[in-house]
Amino acid sequence: MTEVRSAEPATEPTPAEGAPAVRVRRSARLRSGAGAGLLPAVGLLVALAVWWLVARLELVHPAALPPPADVLTAFVDKPARMLEHTGDTTLEILIGFALSAVAGVLIGLSLASSRMVERMFTPLLVAVNAVPKITLGPLLVVALGWGQRPILTMVFLLCFFPIVLSTATGLTTTPADLAELVRSWNASRWQAFRKVRFPAALPQIFVGLKVAMPLAAIGAVIGEFQAGEGGLGYVIQQYAGVGDTATAWAAIMLVALVSILLYSALVLAERLALPWVRETTSTR
Repeated sequence: MTEVRSAEPATEPTPAEGAPAVRVRRSARLRSGAGAGLLPAVGLLVALAVWWLVARLELVHPAALPPPADVLTAFVDKPARMLEHTGDTTLEILIGFALSAVAGVLIGLSLASSRMVERMFTPLLVAVNAVPKITLGPLLVVALGWGQRPILTMVFLLCFFPIVLSTATGLTTTPADLAELVRSWNASRWQAFRKVRFPAALPQIFVGLKVAMPLAAIGAVIGEFQAGEGGLGYVIQQYAGVGDTATAWAAIMLVALVSILLYSALVLAERLALPWVRETTSTR
């Protein structure tokens, strides 16, 4: 007779069996972290190589696009002056961005809180955003004089609309399950806003902030073109006007670098402030 054996119950994998999976996940995270630092460097090298090739073949006149080596030399020749102007522009970007962030969130809250307010003021906000800001430069100088005030106003005008739009959108598109949960609690309007609506809108608000950050750099440079007594926009205008395009391009590269660093800082702040977003959304 054949012996019939009872089936053994399935058991949980032992720590030794689960260790390879843990090591695989840890290795994947390490590769992802290394790629996050390596890939931007590779992209920068590719861009520099294309720039060098275009300048080498003179596809663009050297007076308009000097070689990367000439731009680096222009920065090395006057680093203290360039860094001083970089500090001025960075300060203007940060102050203008902070003002537009506060005002944009408050205006977005107002639009989301009342349909009448939204219908009354949305067309006006769209109209203000549609005006080419560079045309307002001379008027801002006449109204506010030279210095930082017209520059900060220019930054504000370029930045505030994406923040307003993202805040209003985030506050008016609360997920249906969360809204139903709030109603089941019989929560007050303030409790619903503080516990559910505003936290749920934060990812959308950060989208607006990330869109606005590069615009702040653009606004600062435009403002310095019109009313600046310093800053990288002032450097670009002054040196391009006398034919020293290498120094002008060095200032342009510094504007780009400042924008990248500030944008990266904002992305890091989002990850620290909203750790649940990456865990509840699809990953790439």
